[in-house]
Amino acid sequence: MPKIVQLSSHVADLIAAGEVVERPASVVKELVENAIDAGATRVTIEIQNGGMTFIRISDNGCGMAPEDARTAFLRHATSKIRSKDDLAAISTLGFRGEALAAISAVSRIDLLTKAEDSPGVSLHLDTGQVTQEAPAGCPEGTTILVRDLFYNTPARMKFMKSDQAEASAVFLAVQQQALSHPEIAFQFLKDGAEQLSTSGSGDRMSAIYTVFGRELSNSMVEVNGNWEQFTVRGFVTKPTCTRGNRSYQYFFVNSRFIKSKLLSSALEQAYKNQLMVGRFPACVLELDLPVQAVDVNVHPAKTEVKFLSERGAFDAVHYAVLSALNKAPGRPAVQLPTSKHDAIAQSLSSGGSASKQDAFRTMPAEEFRRTASAPEVNPFSQVIRPAAKPVSVFVDEPSYLSAALASPVQVPARNAAPEKPPVPAAPTEPEEHIPVTLPLLREERPVEVCPSEKQAEPEPAQLPPEAPAQQTLSMQEVSFRVIGETMDTYILVEQGESLLLIDKHAAHERVLFEKLKSETHPVMPQLLLQPVPVQLTKPEAQAVLENLPLLQSLGFDVSEFSDWQLVLRQVPADLSPDDACAALEAFAEDLLTGKRPSESDLRDNLLHTMACKAAIKAGWHTEPKEREALVREVLSRDDIKYCPHGRPVCIELTRKELEKQFKRT
Repeated sequence: MPKIVQLSSHVADLIAAGEVVERPASVVKELVENAIDAGATRVTIEIQNGGMTFIRISDNGCGMAPEDARTAFLRHATSKIRSKDDLAAISTLGFRGEALAAISAVSRIDLLTKAEDSPGVSLHLDTGQVTQEAPAGCPEGTTILVRDLFYNTPARMKFMKSDQAEASAVFLAVQQQALSHPEIAFQFLKDGAEQLSTSGSGDRMSAIYTVFGRELSNSMVEVNGNWEQFTVRGFVTKPTCTRGNRSYQYFFVNSRFIKSKLLSSALEQAYKNQLMVGRFPACVLELDLPVQAVDVNVHPAKTEVKFLSERGAFDAVHYAVLSALNKAPGRPAVQLPTSKHDAIAQSLSSGGSASKQDAFRTMPAEEFRRTASAPEVNPFSQVIRPAAKPVSVFVDEPSYLSAALASPVQVPARNAAPEKPPVPAAPTEPEEHIPVTLPLLREERPVEVCPSEKQAEPEPAQLPPEAPAQQTLSMQEVSFRVIGETMDTYILVEQGESLLLIDKHAAHERVLFEKLKSETHPVMPQLLLQPVPVQLTKPEAQAVLENLPLLQSLGFDVSEFSDWQLVLRQVPADLSPDDACAALEAFAEDLLTGKRPSESDLRDNLLHTMACKAAIKAGWHTEPKEREALVREVLSRDDIKYCPHGRPVCIELTRKELEKQFKRT
């Protein structure tokens, strides 16, 4: 029996489907691209349960005749190309003729379509085979319904993520098409609720406003540029409005959404020396060029392309964005108060004066916890009730105190401001006949304290025991010498016969993470004087609102302000409001990138982000004492080896390795 056999057409279709249809978002992308190629001006996308059980795409495009509708589900059946020469000049979004065949192989499909001057037709397909066909009355265009995706491929089904994650991926695919084709009106409904609706007016800024919201769209500047055969159009954000990741960078080549490290690098090079470390610009940029100058037949999902001139594409984007930024206003606009209420709010947010700033000064969580929950016991600070008449205190005192205690002590009234008593010096030889502290006076009558009546004398307050001279430390003493710092990032340390290079951001991040993780008490929160808006996409906002209990346990108070915006009213005390917003953005992105993690995993991820945002940043100047303290922490603890993201904290260069490099051995 031969070992090599030809697979059946059904198995071959399932294998091919795995390359084209990865998840519900892949189905939506392919079907929407078909609608766009059909000349539709209105497209409606509906999903249920993340698209796993129900996806319906309706358009008003050219539709299909009955004979074309049957042929469309055959492998490599397409109306886009006719010969190999057409592959060198592809102007449509689809061209391979694989999408419908791949989708029908792993789902159940109902199709309703009608072309101009042709009767309408209804088809039902199961695992790629047409099982029902009937004439139907319907308007011109196409409606396709996909049910039970991957029902016959359980191996693929088990790798699907949560409904929320899959729905978010579908939403992202719809957003990409809405931004690339502002001339088409898109409507997206999830479980019957409308999530997105664009006007189809052709105005790209209108589409950006619908997708991203007011805050981000108002911070964008228009880009228009020409470079050789390239034309660049779109919008980019000002340097003052950035994101913590590249998820808001959208690039289109001839109206096709692509992922390109080349174009992303060109964009960010235009912002060189204008952005903070770890911040990225947002953009919606379209690159138009002759179809012969780009190859789109590179990736099964057609999200990667090859340029005939990569240098030209880079320069076109780089100089177009650079020119737009140079023309943009260089300073942020100042919002002047228009009413008395606004003026008061602005005064509060700015602090007003130095004395008012002290009143609202942020205190580190550890200091607040120490001073608030464990105050130092001081017998002289106790409140003493006013007596009905002067209270006499008689003490068997030595001669040098007789003058001071010769007359009765007058206890001030409650509303009188007590004078601050002097701090007593530590006694060298305590004498038995002098009480250490005075008891609290509770009775509103004269009280006598007599040494002869010791049985009536209350027990003196116990002073806290002295700390021992040597305490057991969690860190072992190490010897080292901090040589200095280079590039405001790496600390140079000499230890024994080795030279150590310590990444101060990674080290500080790990120290903070271990501190946050080891704390058994709740995270200390701080209320904000004014709520801080957080700009998120709708799927991100929904994911955050579904995890409010976890956020509240970590010191966040988040509430919904509008359909596109959340506001922070309370943040962890160790985070600034800006860092808290960045942490929340990163947290929202994490929620949408995979299966729903456990609560402990989410807590660790958020603690990672909190530690990262609160840690010393690369490029920040640090004082010698700060560097020494950080080095001592790193070298004394065994758990400070890698940052929470897995990057090494310290690199060791031994004397032997140095001598080898200098050819001394």
